[in-house]
Amino acid sequence: MGSLAVNGEEDVTGYDAISYEDVEPRVPGMSFLRDALDCETHGLTVIEADEGWDGLEHDHEDDGQEEVYLLLEGAATIQIDGNQVDLASGDAVRVDPETTRELEFTADDSLMVVTGAP
Repeated sequence: MGSLAVNGEEDVTGYDAISYEDVEPRVPGMSFLRDALDCETHGLTVIEADEGWDGLEHDHEDDGQEEVYLLLEGAATIQIDGNQVDLASGDAVRVDPETTRELEFTADDSLMVVTGAP
């Protein structure tokens, strides 16, 4: 699967590998890797964003998915049940499924990984 080769082989069983850059973004700046990696329960999203990019306020109470937001580069804030958490490069935050969250990037060239699973 995907564009990564293991020991020169493209067709290897037991796992899937892909570069997020090979996944067509579903919305600007967001590459959802769940389907590309054939994940059954785990979600994985890469966000490339500039200052002012913001996400929708949401929770995952219905599907029981907790999420972890890991900011690799740039700066962002996440509103968690009305509390602002400022993130700098290297910071991570975990959010319970029933908790509302809303993400906003506050620096250009930001890069974030979001993972989620029940």
